[in-house]
Amino acid sequence: MEQPEVQVLADKLDQLLERYGKLELENQALKTRQEDWIRERAQLVHKNDLAKTKLEAMIGRLRALEQH
Repeated sequence: MEQPEVQVLADKLDQLLERYGKLELENQALKTRQEDWIRERAQLVHKNDLAKTKLEAMIGRLRALEQH
């Protein structure tokens, strides 16, 4: 193999390694964002459940008042 061919392969390998590093960082950032969204969704579901429980309690009290 001639020297220029070796250099071309070395350059391509360097480019691939650089691209791999960037993709690895991007993948980690996406995983972090996904984890944040999962936590946020869990919090919103919890808040929604609390609001639903409070609303059902209010409706129950209103019905009780209505019957008296």
